[in-house]
Amino acid sequence: MKVILLENLKKIGSIGEIIDVKRGFARNYLIANKKALYASKENILEVEKIKSALTKTDNEKKEKAKIIFEKINKKTFQIKKLNTENNELYGSVKPTEISKIINEINGLEIKPSMIQPIKEIKSIGKFRVKISLHSEVDAEITIDVQSAETIQ
Repeated sequence: MKVILLENLKKIGSIGEIIDVKRGFARNYLIANKKALYASKENILEVEKIKSALTKTDNEKKEKAKIIFEKINKKTFQIKKLNTENNELYGSVKPTEISKIINEINGLEIKPSMIQPIKEIKSIGKFRVKISLHSEVDAEITIDVQSAETIQ
């Protein structure tokens, strides 16, 4: 199915580009989240007209992402979790927890869907986590998982 992109998407394409994607991906993700339109003649003409405005809003998003990048890149965030004797966690550290910690410490709203742990966090230690702030801006933070002495 051919669609026209309304924003820059990593590994997919850039604004105004007509791409061929699977029908389900187009309907359930791109069009549902207003990231693309069906590639009809009318829509192609419409996108050509508003392309500069779309590029401007994308650049604004990129600038906001750069500001957040400056605040959190290379920072370390501590999380205390209950663990077993051999330092394995009861459960794991999820992106929603990481998002809450960043919000509490820096007051920044980062969606859990932007957070991509490099490997699953299931034990005590330090772990690198990638945060995709924009299609062109990625930050990397460290999550320091420590033992919680008692249940809080």
